[in-house]
Amino acid sequence: MAVVLDTRTSAPDRRLAVWQDIVCDTFVGLDCRSDMHDGFWGSVSQTMIGPVSSTRVDSCAQRVLRTPSRIARASDDFVLVALGNSGVNGVFQDGREAVVSAGQFVIYDTTRPYELRFDDSFSQTIFQIPRKLLHQRVGSFDTLTATTFQGDRPLERLVHEFLLGISKAVDQVDAATATRLLDQALDLIAMAFADRMHQRSADLSFHRSALLYRLKNYILTHLRDPELSMPRAAAAIGISPRYASDLMAAEQTSFRSYVQMQRLERCKRDLSDPAHLARHVSDIAFAWGFNDLAHFSRIFKQKFGASPREWREHPTQ
Repeated sequence: MAVVLDTRTSAPDRRLAVWQDIVCDTFVGLDCRSDMHDGFWGSVSQTMIGPVSSTRVDSCAQRVLRTPSRIARASDDFVLVALGNSGVNGVFQDGREAVVSAGQFVIYDTTRPYELRFDDSFSQTIFQIPRKLLHQRVGSFDTLTATTFQGDRPLERLVHEFLLGISKAVDQVDAATATRLLDQALDLIAMAFADRMHQRSADLSFHRSALLYRLKNYILTHLRDPELSMPRAAAAIGISPRYASDLMAAEQTSFRSYVQMQRLERCKRDLSDPAHLARHVSDIAFAWGFNDLAHFSRIFKQKFGASPREWREHPTQ
């Protein structure tokens, strides 16, 4: 169910202050400034999809700042993907500036200062995503903040349309379906990031990031294969197993740990999904590449604090 907050019921001279409270509660600690005075207005409508929020923002001319002092008091670590619906938005972060209008999108990172400028009324749909959910798919993408993702690029247009579609449909589907749609959306965003990094300078950091994305993408698309291995994955993307191991080590994980965690997460999701209620726990485990039920049950409980059967009976977030 969407939560709607707006400034309509506030006294005109209090609306900007109320708006700042709204955006801080909805996103992260921010400072809002505007010359609209008593004419200021704004509204948000937010829906949660697990740990990710989808928020439609409609408001008027303003500046929004994420300052070092705000960051110092925060413990959150988010990436915001802002989709342009109407109006024009300037985004400043990491020494770059992006201009975003309808049909385009931009990302910014809450762990570093940024500024948003709106010179007129606007509408955006913003997905606030825990950074780790994207990082585990594509690795580092810090070079893409304040970059305009264009509507005339097929993959980037697809990301915009798919995310916008999810934002409109999420209240009309069950939680399990919404989670699956979110997984697809995160994969699409990661693909768009990797594509942009590939198009940019072919220096070592970009090259490593692109290879890491390809390695993770191969793993994620072959999780069901019990024969998935480091040599096979490395050969598929044209690198040595040692280099593949180095790429994973830079992420503070190993090939084996990453594969195991991704398989466990998908088993947990299926065990929570009513659509899979008729399937045996072993069927789900084997379908995601595990070949030893006792081993699966043991590591599942170590990770999530409950056995697969207990999780199915009493799933928790």
